[in-house]
Amino acid sequence: MVIDSHCHLHDAAYTDLRETIRSAQTFDVWGAVAVGCDAPTNERTLAAAAALPKAVWPCLGFHPEWAHLGHEDIERVEAQLAEHHSRIVGLGEIGLPWYSLEEAADAPSRMTWARLRLGRLLGHAARYDLPVVLHAPHGAAVLALEALKRHGIERAVFHWHKASDDVTRAIIDAGYFVSVTPEVVYRERDRQLVEAVPLDSLLVESDGPWPYRGEFAGMASGPWLVSRVAEEVAKLKRMPVDDVMFQLSENTCRLFDLIWA
Repeated sequence: MVIDSHCHLHDAAYTDLRETIRSAQTFDVWGAVAVGCDAPTNERTLAAAAALPKAVWPCLGFHPEWAHLGHEDIERVEAQLAEHHSRIVGLGEIGLPWYSLEEAADAPSRMTWARLRLGRLLGHAARYDLPVVLHAPHGAAVLALEALKRHGIERAVFHWHKASDDVTRAIIDAGYFVSVTPEVVYRERDRQLVEAVPLDSLLVESDGPWPYRGEFAGMASGPWLVSRVAEEVAKLKRMPVDDVMFQLSENTCRLFDLIWA
């Protein structure tokens, strides 16, 4: 069995949550770490975890690419953290924007505000001793790494990791995890990442309901996909699939302090 370390179970694609988890378990996926993006999606994430506490583990987040989120929105998320920090396994998805800055006329100021908000959220992670699920692709990764160290965060994963080799090495050397998605089956960049990163520093995720190409084209995206991701990781590592699944699940449990059952 393996665990999906990052899925947006708050999404309308997963209205029938029990069927979602049942389908995942038929593919040897034990359950999913569910991540939120703002106060309303955090509420739905908490509800999903309450409905299936043995297979859904909740994180509360504030998505850095959602440019419409403002001061009142982060205050609502902070209030949720204060109320529910004992019920959650992590803080995420949080981080720094990248894609939303590409055509933004005010990109520098947006990044400045994003860094301030990330620091604010990392302060809560430190206060409540929560691991962090980071959205920090490409050039944002080095800034996020610096922020983690500055706030003394010991547990974090760079989800759907994309960064230069030297930044990736620095992330691993600092004791953090990186995760890969179904793109590892068909994208050379991700395959090279898996070959370079030690297995005990890797997680696998669906980032569902994000759609994928290659053999996944037209296929519904969800936790069930991570068994295929784990299989591909095993091929790249030249290891038995069962051994790789066990290690990947152990990594996820270690990061989020989950009880191995």
